[in-house]
Amino acid sequence: MNANDRKILVVGGGMSGLTAALEAAESGAQVIIAEKEPYLGGRVAQLHRYFPKLCPPTCGLEINFRRIRENPNITFYTMAEVTQVSGSAGNFDVTVTVRPRYVNDRCVACDACAQACPAWRSNDFNYGLDKTKAIYLPYDMAFPQKYVIDASACQEDCGQKCAEACQYDAIDLNMQPQTLNFQVGSIILAGGWDLYDISKVDYLGFGTVKNVITNMQMERLAASNGPTGGKILRPSDNQPPKKVAFVQCAGSRDENHLPYCSYICCMASLKQATYLREQDPEAEIYIFYIDLRTPGRYEQFMWKVRDDEGVKLIRGKVAKVEQEPGTDNVTVTAEDTLGGGKIKMTFDMVVLAVGMVPSTKAKPFPLPLSYTPEGFIIPELLPEGIVAVGTLKNPLDVMKSNEDATGAALKSLISLSRR
Repeated sequence: MNANDRKILVVGGGMSGLTAALEAAESGAQVIIAEKEPYLGGRVAQLHRYFPKLCPPTCGLEINFRRIRENPNITFYTMAEVTQVSGSAGNFDVTVTVRPRYVNDRCVACDACAQACPAWRSNDFNYGLDKTKAIYLPYDMAFPQKYVIDASACQEDCGQKCAEACQYDAIDLNMQPQTLNFQVGSIILAGGWDLYDISKVDYLGFGTVKNVITNMQMERLAASNGPTGGKILRPSDNQPPKKVAFVQCAGSRDENHLPYCSYICCMASLKQATYLREQDPEAEIYIFYIDLRTPGRYEQFMWKVRDDEGVKLIRGKVAKVEQEPGTDNVTVTAEDTLGGGKIKMTFDMVVLAVGMVPSTKAKPFPLPLSYTPEGFIIPELLPEGIVAVGTLKNPLDVMKSNEDATGAALKSLISLSRR
């Protein structure tokens, strides 16, 4: 086969998408990555630490970004979405729409444009915990290291002021959407997951009760490149919380919301309890759970956290999260199935262990595929030449998603070899 017969499209540039792309490219295939965000790295880039080694995401991502830069077999597009697919294995015709970044390759990330920009936007990378200018770098180690303009946040001549401040002529306010067409032999779907809209679970108080945050917001608070520089502070007054509750299965294992277990939530809360205890050895942590699910070797991590005298595990479902009258504190009402009866406690902050939803739930892939009622792709029913990865099939952690991505690369290579 020649190089043109060995093209693979990877939809999604998160950790599993990058792994699949690199494994395929380093085996000789030509790989195209289409990522909808302005940067590669996905959810992992937003974490403070991740299992199994509990290292910062820059460790794994930095290596992958270097491998991408050095590999001529990989082409990637950010702010890109697949809008149309036709054909079959070995001969897929794919249309990709690339949204304008309004910043070209001359950008050196000097920040002069952001300093001059008068408009602000909610920082979606930090889950709304702070703001950025309308022109911004998604995060400090973003790849590609280029600013991007959020046109919806620009006001009047806002963009012109950015352009005037840039001495490298990197601002191009006349950029238009691009439509790209590719012929590929195989497609790897690695679109990842989204947090469930936990405001739908009204009794948990997210969005209406002060100092109720999600597990991903906690990751951003703990991260050194987060909104508080790595100090865990409650949003209402920027004070370090001394007493924190974690509410497990927030939306998950609930027939009215997510009927399945989201797999990562128990481990995430146990991990985040250690964040708090490391920053303040006197902090009190309470974890309200239905049952703790810590698969495989992670059981030992659970034992370590369980044996910490500053961490209390309470088996019981939370019935209500409310604002304590006259304060910024949060009251939690729950059952205690081991201690017996109902309990009511007040905390400085509450962290909701929100479940994951496949990205295909909100926006199915533009090809007739088979999904579960919850939006997960049914891999056994995928057309030949198309492979789904990781959390698009069922909830998984980073390590298992990476393992699955390696398998997806192999399946795609086998599919190409049969043409």
